[in-house]
Amino acid sequence: PPSMPAVSPQVGSHRDISHDSLSLFRLLEPQIEILVLGTGDRVERLHPATLKQMRECGIAVEVQDTANACATFNFLMNERRVVAAGLIPP
Repeated sequence: PPSMPAVSPQVGSHRDISHDSLSLFRLLEPQIEILVLGTGDRVERLHPATLKQMRECGIAVEVQDTANACATFNFLMNERRVVAAGLIPP
């Protein structure tokens, strides 16, 4: 049988964010338009390949510090966008 992607990877910091750790967001139905990632106290850069892979799946990724990521998520939800958030506590 085909193996399923891991859907609850452990992400303790922005260094743990990878294509595999974001697999759950690619499985959601309806497919999300935007993934808002909060990287803790400050904005951290993600590997460009990870961002490219998500774009190729049709998902835009917005990386912000967690406080702003929460605000952006709420704003997008109010706009009725199909959005999800992955948040690392500050």
